[in-house]
Amino acid sequence: MTSVFPARRRMLVAGALSALLLSASTPVFADEAKQPEAGVISVSGEGVATVAPDMAVISLTVLREARTAREALDTNNEAMTDVLAAMKAEGIAERDLQTGAFSIQPRWFYPANKDGQNEEPRITGYTVNNTLTVRIRDLSRLGTVLDTSVSLGVNQGGNVVFTNDDQETIREAARLDAVAKAKAKAEAMTGALGVGLGRITQVSENSYSAPPVPMMRAEMAMAPKSADSVPMASGENEYRVTVSVTWEIAQ
Repeated sequence: MTSVFPARRRMLVAGALSALLLSASTPVFADEAKQPEAGVISVSGEGVATVAPDMAVISLTVLREARTAREALDTNNEAMTDVLAAMKAEGIAERDLQTGAFSIQPRWFYPANKDGQNEEPRITGYTVNNTLTVRIRDLSRLGTVLDTSVSLGVNQGGNVVFTNDDQETIREAARLDAVAKAKAKAEAMTGALGVGLGRITQVSENSYSAPPVPMMRAEMAMAPKSADSVPMASGENEYRVTVSVTWEIAQ
């Protein structure tokens, strides 16, 4: 009796070979159907906002030296107490007065004998530094504040920095300017190419503040009642924001 299994095996093998040959000869349309990626255009725009400062930040340091640390500290405390009282008398609020640094350091002496050899160093005194950071919101008082502080014993510091209380509002104006410039640049480029702008795919920002730039219209921030006040020119502060935007190109 003849078995049917070999015949079935031959049929299965033949079917598998036919399917394999069919799949190999059939073209693949998946890659052809895939849409090409849209081109992109990336531009940057820089926005600038300039504004007169409305606040100054200064550092006032009282430095005192004495033979002992106690004596140096006592004289420093006395001077700084007077400075703090004067700042409050000038109308500066407590929130605008902050101790920035305080230190007590020995003053070393490194003697040498007649043969030029170094001897054991010794302490000859002590130095006490106390630094007060002051925010002055009425710039017309700045010169008077500096003059008064020196008269009361401040002998280091100054370091005047003109700034603005509400910097975020100023940066927002620079940001809008930067976006408008970036968009205008992109529209000019795509218009020249005969294409359009599609959807935005990426946006980034970088911002910074430039030092005050003295301008001819800057007023001298000094008290008119005192000719001895320190003359100060506040100038203008410059805020810059750079915005980078990427659009898809619509064709």
